[in-house]
Amino acid sequence: MRPAPEMVVDGFPKRRARWVELATSANHKDVGRILIVASLGFLFIATVELLLMRLQLAIPENSFLSPVTFNRILSLYGATAVFFFAVPLALGFFYYLVPLQIGARGTALPRLGQIGAWLVIAGAVVLYSGFLYTPSEAGVNPLPPLSELAFLANNGVDAWTSATGLATLGFVLIAIDLTTTIRNLRAPGMAWRRLPVFSWSAAICSWLLLVIGPVMLAAITMLEIDRNFGGVFFADGSGGAPLLWQHLSWIFFTGVYMLVLITALGTIAEIVAAFARKPLFNRGVTIGSLMAIAVVGTLAWMQNMLTAPIGIGWMYFAMVMSLALIVPFGLVLFNLIATLVGGTIRMRAPLLFAAGAISMISIGLAAEISHSMVAVAWQLKNTTDATAVTHFALVGGAVFGGFAGLHFWFPKMTGRTMGETLARVSFWTMVVGMLLTFVPLFLAGSEQGQVVDAYKFFDGTGVNAYNLISTIGAFILAAGIVLELVNAILSRSGGPEAGHDPWGGESLEWFALSPPDPHNFDVLPDVRSARPMRDIREAIAHRTRRAEQSRARESQPVA
Repeated sequence: MRPAPEMVVDGFPKRRARWVELATSANHKDVGRILIVASLGFLFIATVELLLMRLQLAIPENSFLSPVTFNRILSLYGATAVFFFAVPLALGFFYYLVPLQIGARGTALPRLGQIGAWLVIAGAVVLYSGFLYTPSEAGVNPLPPLSELAFLANNGVDAWTSATGLATLGFVLIAIDLTTTIRNLRAPGMAWRRLPVFSWSAAICSWLLLVIGPVMLAAITMLEIDRNFGGVFFADGSGGAPLLWQHLSWIFFTGVYMLVLITALGTIAEIVAAFARKPLFNRGVTIGSLMAIAVVGTLAWMQNMLTAPIGIGWMYFAMVMSLALIVPFGLVLFNLIATLVGGTIRMRAPLLFAAGAISMISIGLAAEISHSMVAVAWQLKNTTDATAVTHFALVGGAVFGGFAGLHFWFPKMTGRTMGETLARVSFWTMVVGMLLTFVPLFLAGSEQGQVVDAYKFFDGTGVNAYNLISTIGAFILAAGIVLELVNAILSRSGGPEAGHDPWGGESLEWFALSPPDPHNFDVLPDVRSARPMRDIREAIAHRTRRAEQSRARESQPVA
């Protein structure tokens, strides 16, 4: 018999610093954690930028910010809120949780997802490196021809396109990894019909990004060619069309709008089912409705162009698509509320933020219905009313929905729960801040027609009180957001220990340790229903009863 080989070592390799391990790790939990933490950091930055703009608009004809500085902050705010907060937060939750929910030990293409995450970080670095020369002054969406060299000869727009292009490419790479993982790495028995609603949201959003991401990348590439290489894609009178940028960019931004809402609704569905102690009402209808929102909602991109010179037939097509969204959104909200009715409800912080998200999203969507009407859009599209509508839906989905998910899955990520008292204080502070910030903007836009994204307003236009109240509300909203971020930081190491399954969830992430091992599961679970954790608990209870009965029989005296 040949002797077994021996290995002789002097010792174990020295462990690298934690930040080095995170930076070089392709494990989905590390990558997801990086995206989540970075997005929350950019939420703080976006909040500061919102406060600066609201300070400028607190009083009429204010000189706190110059027009150029206001436009630069506005450009940074839009890119930060969309590209570096809302979408990365959704993808961070997806990337961390979906492999756990489907019973996989990792993702299918881990290096691709890692590259995607670092492209997003690189995009943020490029965007804020603009302060070394000139940030973009072209607003939230750099519309040609105003974003061309003839009007903005500095490099600000180039920095914006480079930053958002890197981030968008990162989104696409992460979406490819998620799509492949969900398709190929599901646990035995995890059929599509048994996939958790949140994982369905991840699949839908990944497919959506694979459609809208390349569209935005094409638009950015064409704009860069126009600006730096003599292209004429968007040059009016030279065979190009400025309106083409609007079509391409609004396809992307409308798709992102739907992505944020789908993520929030998928998160809320998981939370509602766990805290009502009952299965989600009409689960199949909810999943089908989320699919319809992704498709029909993106097809309504021209709702953002009802004041642009497009054909009247296209205007009414956009209006019909927007109105058609009432059905899937209504079904999802009805099913969420129906799940709570008759349930054994525990009003903890995740459910509180989920209820707030439902309320804010409902307000924003109800207002969107009016803006989808062509005649109403002609009156209100470029007013602060439109800003309020968008913020109610997106802040409700990304901030309230994001914090609901953070509270719900924080124990799984860290092994600890977030502070309950501080969570309730921050929640009610944010609710008051939301209403005080954006309801006055509704009124200023609908009653007085205050123009959106203008750096000042004039005395005697009837909007002084509205803007002052909105500015006060913005500071209250910011205070609530900061309290929630502080809660997360303090709870990371000082929160109460939670155990592996603190909420009694029904999907497989609660089967893993908290925080999970690098390989997620020692043994891949065998899934037999859409509620696998319930099946596991019942199997354990059944085995315990049988063991107790066996011990009782053995302890009985023999006759």
